[in-house]
Amino acid sequence: MLFTSVMLLKLTCSAQQAIKKQSTEQVIRHVTSTNFSSLSISAELAANIKSLDYQTMTEIQAQSLPDILKGKDLLAQAKTGSGKTAAFAIGLLSNLDTQLFMTQSLVLCPTRELADQVTKEIRQLARAIPNTNILTLCGGKPLGPQLSSLERNPHIVVGTPGRILKHLNMGTLLLSGLKILVLDEADQMLSLGFQEDIMKIIKQTPRKRQTLLFSATYPDEIKQISESIQIDPIDVRVESLHNNKKIKQIFYEIQKSSRTKTLVSLLQHYRPESSVVFCNRKQQCQELANDLWSQGFHVLALHGDLEQKQRDQVLVQVMNKSTSILVATDVAARGLDIKDLDAVINFELAFDPEIHIHRIGRTGRAGKDGLAVSLFMQSEAHRIKAIEEFQQSDIAIHSAASLKAREHFKLIPPMVSLCISGGRKDKVRAGDILGALTSTTDLPGKQIGKINIFDHFSYVAVDRSIAKQALKILTDGKIKGRKFKVRKIR
Repeated sequence: MLFTSVMLLKLTCSAQQAIKKQSTEQVIRHVTSTNFSSLSISAELAANIKSLDYQTMTEIQAQSLPDILKGKDLLAQAKTGSGKTAAFAIGLLSNLDTQLFMTQSLVLCPTRELADQVTKEIRQLARAIPNTNILTLCGGKPLGPQLSSLERNPHIVVGTPGRILKHLNMGTLLLSGLKILVLDEADQMLSLGFQEDIMKIIKQTPRKRQTLLFSATYPDEIKQISESIQIDPIDVRVESLHNNKKIKQIFYEIQKSSRTKTLVSLLQHYRPESSVVFCNRKQQCQELANDLWSQGFHVLALHGDLEQKQRDQVLVQVMNKSTSILVATDVAARGLDIKDLDAVINFELAFDPEIHIHRIGRTGRAGKDGLAVSLFMQSEAHRIKAIEEFQQSDIAIHSAASLKAREHFKLIPPMVSLCISGGRKDKVRAGDILGALTSTTDLPGKQIGKINIFDHFSYVAVDRSIAKQALKILTDGKIKGRKFKVRKIR
């Protein structure tokens, strides 16, 4: 089990006495308004939300925000891309006192990637609140800069349990003034073995606090941890099943020895411009990516063994369409929100049908059609049955022989990423890079894609047709009057 009764018994008697008996209320309410203007938030925050083009509240936002703003504990289930980050971020910012120089909100995330994404969204929403100090604390990064940042008493801290606990033990992070605790993707934190760290962290927070628990899936262990750390939480569930009308879901029965060969045939048959391929083990991710790369596909792997710089490069290329295929585990892909993802391919079936639904929900978004393809062996027929029962509909099983493989066909990503050896610490901004590429050349701005700025590196995506020209311009020229090393990343 992800969170066993044995772990619950480890709570001290004093902690147990502090927890009131819970009478969870599952909320299925009629939402009277989905306009952000209906919320009890400051005019400045409302104006900033409007400027970010947040049109109307999503279902999870509409059902949870009124209670979050009232200071109630919340137990919420929502699928990927539901807008839950903005829901709790608006709650944190509405309750923030920037004149109080102490950590008032803590957001725990299972992975560094999700923590970074959450921080970026909170920062965007916080633009209307001057002097808001937000800090990310994750493992895999040096302690020195984090220690310096902690000296400035951040108002909001976002991080992974291991690194947060390390700073608490060192005495460099103090939570005595904490008002709001958020557990984001709680199911994944439990499955990664963070439950003990989470409980140790919670013991160092005030008893009187607001606790918001968000989870994409809802195993029994989530209920158990909620009962341990929340007081009378409002239980909000939004629709967990994705719109099958927008997702074409197909299963192919295979033999064990033909799994990779069938995957190649799938890619050649459907020709998705962008796809995520799910594996259950991180070792298999890298092996599969290497195999596909050797066959001429532009593919990258995302898993827990990558160093931070490698992970950043992978994510950049995925988001700016400089790679066609991402091979990932469920944990590594949590929080990864890829726009216009053409296909999800289950190289291996998930062990849990709810995880399967979570996977395929990454395609077919924003009213667009999506494709979800899964490979399975006869010995996994029981998993097929479980998926059918969970989604309450039959699945389509096709023969792999029906796939039309195209010999010598390769998926070529439309963009190329260039890496610049200067970043935020060098005062480099996205506008500086765009200006260097377009101000003195005839390079069309519409062929320049996303620009990502990190502390010491920057990445710019350019159309493949102008990649050589863009590389030469940046290599021979200057950015903000300075020379930087520039290279193309594969």
